[in-house]
Amino acid sequence: MAGAISGLAYPDRFYAAAAYAGFEGSPNPSNKDVVSRFSNDTALILYALYQQATVGRCNVPKPSLWNPVELGKWRSWQQLGNMVSTEAMRLFVKILEEEEPGWFSRASNSSLEPVTDVQMNHNSNVEPIIENGNSFAEIMTITAENGGVMETQDKDFVSEGLGLVVVYDQWISPPITGQHPKGRYEHAAAVVEDKMYIHGGNHNGRYLSDLHVLDLRSCTWSKVEDKIGSKSVEPPSTVNIIPCAGHSLIPWEDKLLSIAGHTKDSSETIEVKTFDLQTGTWSTLKTYGKAPVARGGQSVTLVGTILVIFGGQDAMRTFWNDLHILDLKTLTWDEIDPVGVPPSPRSGHAAAVHAERYLLIFGGGSHATCFNDLHVFDLQTMEWSRPRQQGELPTPRAGHAGVTVGENWFIVGGGDNKSGESKTVVLNMSTLTWSVVTSVEGRVPLATEGLSLVVGSINGEDILISFGGYNGRYNNEVNVLKPSHKSTLQSKMIEGPVPDSVVTNPTRDLESELDVDQEGKVREIAMDNFEPMKSKGEETGEHILAMLKAEKEELESSLHDEKLLSVQLKQELADAESRDTDLYKELQSVRGQLASEQSRCFKLEGKKPLTVFLNQQVDVAELRQKVQVMETLERELELLKRQKAASEQAALNSKQRQGSGGLWGWLAGSSPQSDDEAESLI
Repeated sequence: MAGAISGLAYPDRFYAAAAYAGFEGSPNPSNKDVVSRFSNDTALILYALYQQATVGRCNVPKPSLWNPVELGKWRSWQQLGNMVSTEAMRLFVKILEEEEPGWFSRASNSSLEPVTDVQMNHNSNVEPIIENGNSFAEIMTITAENGGVMETQDKDFVSEGLGLVVVYDQWISPPITGQHPKGRYEHAAAVVEDKMYIHGGNHNGRYLSDLHVLDLRSCTWSKVEDKIGSKSVEPPSTVNIIPCAGHSLIPWEDKLLSIAGHTKDSSETIEVKTFDLQTGTWSTLKTYGKAPVARGGQSVTLVGTILVIFGGQDAMRTFWNDLHILDLKTLTWDEIDPVGVPPSPRSGHAAAVHAERYLLIFGGGSHATCFNDLHVFDLQTMEWSRPRQQGELPTPRAGHAGVTVGENWFIVGGGDNKSGESKTVVLNMSTLTWSVVTSVEGRVPLATEGLSLVVGSINGEDILISFGGYNGRYNNEVNVLKPSHKSTLQSKMIEGPVPDSVVTNPTRDLESELDVDQEGKVREIAMDNFEPMKSKGEETGEHILAMLKAEKEELESSLHDEKLLSVQLKQELADAESRDTDLYKELQSVRGQLASEQSRCFKLEGKKPLTVFLNQQVDVAELRQKVQVMETLERELELLKRQKAASEQAALNSKQRQGSGGLWGWLAGSSPQSDDEAESLI
């Protein structure tokens, strides 16, 4: 019986699931109640999908507010809008399979005939799906058109493209045809309708400029010829766009915007280039205002009609943590001056927006450090905060990729310069709780840095698509994953009445009408005890109001405590500022004393050279005086020497004259004197 039900086609498969869940299995059911084994939210969703599939759009009058059970059922159905019947059937079966994966094995008394073989309209030269070596329970055999046998899980499937992916929460490498792009990393990717575009990247140290597109329905690659738009009436010529890597690709209207990125000849500021999807031409977008410094590895997030740019690394290898906004309506740049403590400068991080207000930044790296911190920027108050994370925190990483599905943020790949990260994790952005989706083994493309990750929709189901990356080699493989988290499905349902793919949780609207806080903001209150699907003992409106009032009082008490804490913190801040003022005055006094001492020292240093100079002058004068005295004494000595010499000469002359007088004396008859006599005369 399990094999028979697992092979049922629609709508028989839907009616079998509806009968098992507690609904009648005929197109005109009389019983609309669901058995109590499902949670309140799941019961509401199943009821709404059943009504949409069997009756169509909700056209019944709105029940009274005092009948919350019927009001919740009505809102749940009404929010589905114009969702087609077949899509409602598929979502109904999917939710049931997530709640009770083995429902078909327990189903009994089914009067539907089994369908054992399903013909697949698939290309005969394509290999069966490769599932990374993982094995899956409850396999059924499907006969393909080429006579081969494919194994798949008991899930929905279609006959083309990525609709063949039937496994949930596991990465699959589907068969891809066409001209595959060259392996690369730090490229940019974006999804427009049923096509994924890949642009640029880095291969063997060289920047790339090619543009490729993958048709998600036919799983076929094709290359797009790059063209440069011309202002003349002549058609544009085929010219390659400037190669780049580490840039961002954002779909906007009928164009793709290529923002920033590393290039061989870097410009001074960020440039924005556009690719027209209609004409297939590239052009440069003229912007106004002060553009940010050129960089790569930044994050670019589309929030409404603005682009929010954070971080990155410039050509001088400087990391940034600045915030800039580009208004796509006015094409004007504006730099944000935020309050609070921003994330440290980084690149290779991931960014996402939640509730069109909060910008989340996770991970990234600098020169020698990888991060696993989470920062939140409030786009209304322009304030940074670092909230507390819960669950199993991811390891530090950079070069990872992320996409959002509802309120869930999926993070894939990345590394820490030592090894690639093998775990695919998801963050619930409402509760800031991390959990692990799946893990891969070995050096596979998913455990790489610089890969891309986008989210597409095939037959109303979201699917994650990764491409490329570097883990010792340059990869060009495509891997896909179907998320099955209940929170993911419920998040999509909360976003609004978008046909064919979105369901809204009706309890939020009911609770919003019943409770408003003091600031006039609507509070969403979880109604844990609200069981609208019980067939017995329905709770009265008065009891629900009492419960809500009690919840409100508790919230008001919490708010009062927070205000008291805020006052206490303000008082502590005032005390700290007062102490800071006193310390500043003391510092100024010390600085004044130091200045006085320095002035005094300078004066003393100024007097000392003058005293030395005067002493030196006195010494010189004394020395000059002594020299003069010595010169006088020398002159006197010289004079005495001359006088002595003159005296000696005179004596000698006198002696000679006396000696010569003996001859005349003899002649005159006198005898010469003896020597003794001469000496006595002298």
